[in-house]
Amino acid sequence: MSAGKIIGYIAAAILIFFGVLFIWATFSPQGQAGWLIIGIISVAIGFDIIFLVSRQKHQAGEAGQNVTLNIDLPGNVSLDSLKCQSCGGVLNSSNVQMVAGAPVVTCPFCHTSYQLTEEPKW
Repeated sequence: MSAGKIIGYIAAAILIFFGVLFIWATFSPQGQAGWLIIGIISVAIGFDIIFLVSRQKHQAGEAGQNVTLNIDLPGNVSLDSLKCQSCGGVLNSSNVQMVAGAPVVTCPFCHTSYQLTEEPKW
């Protein structure tokens, strides 16, 4: 989180806090109607600041990172064909994605998603 966002959230919290105090003080025996208007305006400005700060775009240093995962298979591996477990449709490598470190297949025909499991070699 950038310093600008932190300052924005702190300023919004202060405005909302004092706005609520003004609204609360309006209903005291010494309260005045003008305090209600000041309190409502302060609370509204505080929430506007929160809205604007939360929608602020990331700066260049905070942009998301792309991660490329290369899988090194042992030996000489060949794939004859990969078929969907549900409908039997033929799948290709573009249907396999890494999700949370596990290979997941999404069938383009029946839209079923499942995790690939490696069977034991013995």
